[in-house]
Amino acid sequence: MIKYMILSLAVFSAALLLTGCSAEADGAYKKISASEAKEMMDKGNVTIVDVREPSEYAGGHVPGAMLLPLGTVSSSAEKALPDKDAVLLVYCRSGVRSLKASRELVSMGYKHVNDFGGILDWPYEIEK
Repeated sequence: MIKYMILSLAVFSAALLLTGCSAEADGAYKKISASEAKEMMDKGNVTIVDVREPSEYAGGHVPGAMLLPLGTVSSSAEKALPDKDAVLLVYCRSGVRSLKASRELVSMGYKHVNDFGGILDWPYEIEK
């Protein structure tokens, strides 16, 4: 019984520690809406990152977005995005890849990663 209680306490403590160290807890990652992203873009001083594939990007993307496909984030982000303090606005098609890319960027040390989901939910202009 005592062993069970000690084990339970240890698991609970570990869970608290891991939760406290998460990207969400330290503010490195934030899920935002398309309107919040647009407002940040309008104010300036942000880097817009499209993590879709080149053919998707060519079909239409958020104005000013740089292409960094999800599959290349771990190998190319540090060269493409040298400032780990930059404010990043990350998106994809529907929000799945942007979440994965955002998590990867945070794990690489980027401090201001904002995921605004997918271009499917982007009500503003796009460019080709």
